[in-house]
Amino acid sequence: MTNDPAVVETVDYHSAGEPFRIVRTGLPIIAGDTVAERRAIAIGAGGNATAPRRSPLDDIRLLLTREPRGHAGMYGGFVVPPDDDEAHLGVLFWHKDGYSTACGHGTIALGAWAVESGLVAAPDDGIARVRIDVPSGRVTALVRRRAGRTVDVTFRNVPTRIAARKIPVTTSRGTVYVDLAYSGAYYASVDATTLGLTVTAGLLPELTATGREIRAALADEPATRHPDSPMLSGVYGVILHEDLAPTASGPNQRNVTVFADGQIDRSPCGSGTSARLALLADSGRIGPNDALRHESITGTVFTGRLAGFHPEGVITEVTGTAHRTGEHRFLLHADDTLGTGFLL
Repeated sequence: MTNDPAVVETVDYHSAGEPFRIVRTGLPIIAGDTVAERRAIAIGAGGNATAPRRSPLDDIRLLLTREPRGHAGMYGGFVVPPDDDEAHLGVLFWHKDGYSTACGHGTIALGAWAVESGLVAAPDDGIARVRIDVPSGRVTALVRRRAGRTVDVTFRNVPTRIAARKIPVTTSRGTVYVDLAYSGAYYASVDATTLGLTVTAGLLPELTATGREIRAALADEPATRHPDSPMLSGVYGVILHEDLAPTASGPNQRNVTVFADGQIDRSPCGSGTSARLALLADSGRIGPNDALRHESITGTVFTGRLAGFHPEGVITEVTGTAHRTGEHRFLLHADDTLGTGFLL
């Protein structure tokens, strides 16, 4: 027996306003030969808010996403070994409700962290490539450096493909037509103006409620069944978007992405930006020489481009910034009656 507290150390970043908490130390051994296997095992062994028993890994996720050490909007990742030596690292993405299969803003943060921590060598001037194994495949963070500092990071995603167009969904605000795209996870895209909404912070409660409603309505949608893996199936996020005045480089849109159980992406959503790029390309609104200016509900911006074509869809690149916000040493004492915390 020991009275020593459990210790978890993190490095925290934000990518365009969305938090990303990177955990390297304090983790139990995570079984599995690949990142995808580790995620599946974590989900199978893990619990939820009402389960009487949880795995040690899931206890850490809850500790870091619940008050008083976290909050309901927290997001992060457990750094794990990659699938093979062609990648620099692997990651299990998590949020307050579980584990996700893709995360563009997290990939941007991990790219910056890998270079700034010295895990991946980088030039003072130029681009360092950080290859990361995530549950949906291998992605790359292109970290652009100038005078020894990180300027921005470009997230190159797995191939993105359209799953369905104009699926009618009945909501409390009327019937809307939803487009579906797979970009490491399935995203539903809805023009917010067709719901009588605009993407503004003042309407966030209405946007959140509508996003949850649409996600629930698509729970059994056949178009969201991944052909290769049930793990990748199901709608992960609902992107409520609206058009702004186009720029000289291409389309300009503002969005809010509602995911998990009503969690809001403070950034323009990296993987969601990939989904929007594929849909805009299919509609003839963006080409290889154009750029999408993608704005979040907080006013931050990602820039998205088509980088090529693939038998499984289009290759997309999403550029944004990531900044380190702190380094933390979290403690959990055995006599702390709050345990892993609470959510409000």
